[in-house]
Amino acid sequence: MKRPDNDTYFMGMAQLISTRSTCVRRQVGAVIVKDKRVLTTGYNGSPKGTMHCEELGCIRDQQNIPSGTRHELCRGVHAEQNAVIQAAYFGISIDGATIYTTTYPCSMCAKILINAGIKEIIYAESYMDDLSKKLFEETKIIVRKYTPKSSP
Repeated sequence: MKRPDNDTYFMGMAQLISTRSTCVRRQVGAVIVKDKRVLTTGYNGSPKGTMHCEELGCIRDQQNIPSGTRHELCRGVHAEQNAVIQAAYFGISIDGATIYTTTYPCSMCAKILINAGIKEIIYAESYMDDLSKKLFEETKIIVRKYTPKSSP
């Protein structure tokens, strides 16, 4: 068995974490890493102690809100947001860290990641959010799509 490279290892964790999501539309996982060490994780779902969309149904589906729009009309906290919140909750600095996320961050998450001091974003799946891309272009944050390494 071949040892996975760091990107494969941490993206695999993000993909596993996404399986905890309670969102009925999209399951997203995130892992914040610094110096090859996991600092925090997050997945998307309703705030702690509140009912899950699996139980109530999706407000966005009920109102026919297209993907990538009106993020505020959602019960869920995004995976990236939950990973940053977890760091704040436990007093962990994520300044200069890398985030692995299964989906390209939306503009709300982009603003949070920028202000949290994230230096690199590695994502697996694309997501259409022009504002997010523009915000990242205005920073020195490295944003790159995860590409699995082919086996020899």
